[in-house]
Amino acid sequence: MKPRFLRRSLDQPGEAAAKSSRQPAEPRRRREPLRRHPLAPLLVLFIALSATGGLYTLLSPGRQAAAASAQSLAIEEGRKLYVSGCSSCHGLNAEGSSDGPTLVGVGAAAVDFQVSTGRMPATRQGVQEPKKKPVYTQAEVDQLAAYIASLAPGPAVPAASDYDTNGANVAEGGELFRTNCAACHNFVGSGGALTGGKYAPKLTGVDSKHIYEAMLTGPQSMPIFNDETITPDQKRDIVAFLNYINTAGDPGGANLGRIGPVSEGLLLWIFGIGSLIGVTVWLTARSS
Repeated sequence: MKPRFLRRSLDQPGEAAAKSSRQPAEPRRRREPLRRHPLAPLLVLFIALSATGGLYTLLSPGRQAAAASAQSLAIEEGRKLYVSGCSSCHGLNAEGSSDGPTLVGVGAAAVDFQVSTGRMPATRQGVQEPKKKPVYTQAEVDQLAAYIASLAPGPAVPAASDYDTNGANVAEGGELFRTNCAACHNFVGSGGALTGGKYAPKLTGVDSKHIYEAMLTGPQSMPIFNDETITPDQKRDIVAFLNYINTAGDPGGANLGRIGPVSEGLLLWIFGIGSLIGVTVWLTARSS
């Protein structure tokens, strides 16, 4: 007879074998490899070629050379237009003369303003050139501006986003206009007389681009308001204010030429009080 602990140890392997025979272990599943789509290599090749072609197009010397060639052509054509239409007053090389100032360093913005508004070329010698129908097309104006800009650095023609008034502060623009511009152009841009036969023109119906260019370049007797004096955002506010007063109308009645509160008050005082005095004198004479 075997000892009890010996019987127990001898019976355990059998029991484990019996259990294993009753519950077979599940076989381990193999991990299937990921299958690629048959067109995947072609897609990767297409993306790589597109990216390479796009970068080459952006950075290729040919694109830059084409832009430089177009600019050179514009300068050359602008030079021809300048010699035929401007050099008689401003000098053969824009150095200026007794009939016209130098144009070296005035920038493309000054050319665009003066020529697009018809002020240049001048039809006659006078203290100030008025606005009139332009002589050149906009394409020719751009060529003239490119030539003058090539002579020396100067203010560039502003982009459309520079004078876009969306989001501009009309009230702030009114404050800035009354502080910096109303002394010459009147409180609402009606214009006014200056010394020496010159005048500040009316600002009604003036294009937003030309208002912005005038602040940049200071035509005629107007001072130059660079970005340090009046920031680009403040310039947009002024443009927004002028656009507003041009379309606001006069809901209070006759505007009396919009010549300002002092002049309008004096006009009312002279005619209003004068009329009352006249009526009083007439009534007194009748009663006596």
